[in-house]
Amino acid sequence: MTPSPHREYGNPPLSRRRFARIASLGFAAGIGATALVPSSPAAARTDGRVHFDRAARLAGDDPVLSKLVTALTPGVVPPELPAPAPVKLFDDLAMLSVGFVHAMAVLTDDGIVLIDALRSPEDAENVIVPGLRELGADPETIKYVVVTHGHYDHFGGAQYLADRYGSRVLMSPADWDLLERTRPDHAPVRDLETTDGQRLTLGGTTIRLYDTPGHTAGTVSPVFPVRAGSESHTAMLWGGTRPPGTLTELRTYLSSIHSFRTRIRRAGVDVELANHPIDDGLARAEQVRNEPGADNPFVIGRQRTDRFMAVLDLMLRGWIADARDGGEE
Repeated sequence: MTPSPHREYGNPPLSRRRFARIASLGFAAGIGATALVPSSPAAARTDGRVHFDRAARLAGDDPVLSKLVTALTPGVVPPELPAPAPVKLFDDLAMLSVGFVHAMAVLTDDGIVLIDALRSPEDAENVIVPGLRELGADPETIKYVVVTHGHYDHFGGAQYLADRYGSRVLMSPADWDLLERTRPDHAPVRDLETTDGQRLTLGGTTIRLYDTPGHTAGTVSPVFPVRAGSESHTAMLWGGTRPPGTLTELRTYLSSIHSFRTRIRRAGVDVELANHPIDDGLARAEQVRNEPGADNPFVIGRQRTDRFMAVLDLMLRGWIADARDGGEE
């Protein structure tokens, strides 16, 4: 495996029973308060703490929002997470995960749109392909792979799928450029470029792709419909979570939060998703798997989805305050 900007985890997949047992103990609940420890007592500076505390108060005891607060607290270290079995979160949306990063498969009447492609060709061959088959979906119908941003754990399996199934790979121009600068030997061959607000339609399902730079210069966040029985919902997936390193990039990130928050309000988004377990997503996925017919925990409603973005906003303001406190302008 080549060096990467993220921590690598090599845990083998667990049985469903074993995974559920770990989840019940809080280990697999995503990047949460019980699973993260500060790297140093002074990780968060005083100025930033004002905003972090406000975010924590807004989150309250909401498991989705409180996990987000903890995940974005400076100095936290992500835990090693087990790889869950593939699972359908909705009738037309599957999650294929290696634990610390997920791919989402939008299942349409005319094929599959895969959002992210995990870490490597091996992940594509050993996780995505058999996972789709286990769920009754045909990987040969993967028509598009939307890469939310240019980090290895999101584009790693894209070229394998393009070579094997003829899938078209989409990424923002900025992050295609990023890969050409940083990963020329490991990146997928440059293919389709996304544009802000682009509509990607397959089999009657339309996915809107919005530019949300910050995590990288070309991060993209999708908005798309999902179905649960007779109910229709609108989902969002925030494309890149971890704040960047410079004050300029942090301000760009905050601006993206504002623009995307406006867009998801207008779209009536009531489903929150993430490509990393920063939102109690793994525990919620196990709930979907183990409690068929119950209320879907990913349907958090419009107000809670908006609060998710509000919490994200406050956490970024804390990071910006800390960057200023550290002398960066």
